Amino acid sequence: MESAFPEFMNAKQVAEYLDLNEKKVYALANDGLLPATKVTGKWLFPKSMLDKWLLDSCHNGALNDRLLIAGSDDPLLQMVVGDMANKLGSTALVGYTSTGTRQGLSMLSKGHVDMCAIHWGHAEEALLRHPALLQQYAGHKNWVLIHAFERKQGLVVSQEIAECVNNRSLMPQELLSARWRWALRQEGAGSMRALGEWLHNHAYTVDMLTSVGVCHSERELASAIARGEADVGCASQSTAGELGLGFIPLCTEAFELVIPKNIYFRALPQQLLQALSDTDVQGKGDKLGGYQFERTGIQVWSAK
Repeated sequence: MESAFPEFMNAKQVAEYLDLNEKKVYALANDGLLPATKVTGKWLFPKSMLDKWLLDSCHNGALNDRLLIAGSDDPLLQMVVGDMANKLGSTALVGYTSTGTRQGLSMLSKGHVDMCAIHWGHAEEALLRHPALLQQYAGHKNWVLIHAFERKQGLVVSQEIAECVNNRSLMPQELLSARWRWALRQEGAGSMRALGEWLHNHAYTVDMLTSVGVCHSERELASAIARGEADVGCASQSTAGELGLGFIPLCTEAFELVIPKNIYFRALPQQLLQALSDTDVQGKGDKLGGYQFERTGIQVWSAK
């Protein structure tokens, strides 16, 4: 039997479908708590996403056995997620896709993933920058921000270039000359934000670099340098350490996790946070290099 409700509903139809007052529907939509989009000034609600929202709001949750993570790339987080997936086997779906900070937040706001990893500038500015960034996305009022760790961000280079920088025969800003080939990240990645700020301090822009292409993860970028296809790129110290490459630090950044409030206390998100606080995991981070774990697991922001 065909549904009496269309694939995309207006507020009046949603009120009937959910047995709510129409004003309540508007309030939930304006607060980003109902999946909706505004077209020509009017709210439209996709029925399929409303159904998912209803199921996900049940006492036990419809997707307790799923944890999909998008956003910023990090070797230690990849290691933790891979270990979780291996231990859970076929009992749960756990995955991590490097999309860059902004695309990850967009996917989280649309309900495509369950968690987003972000980094967006210097650690000392994260308390302001990160909440300001989150508030640009629908649904942010249902999000909390958890501090994972701090990490060193900078230029990944070959060991030979790093040695030249260390003995001062080459200054980091000289890597901006046309002879050096740059591997770049996609727009919206936190690494591109960090690189852009460093370039700005040297009166440079990304367009002025000799680019050999766009990489969609830090590992892809480091791999291009390790294979000799590029000379330099912007990524974390741990990424350089993973592949035995040289590293020139530019800043320390806060790496944090955005989690919807309605899934925060579920088993899989809590298992992930507990793993990041595990001494063995943090020991692996120390070997990769550049991590600081003093504030791991602390909630740093929640929408009022």
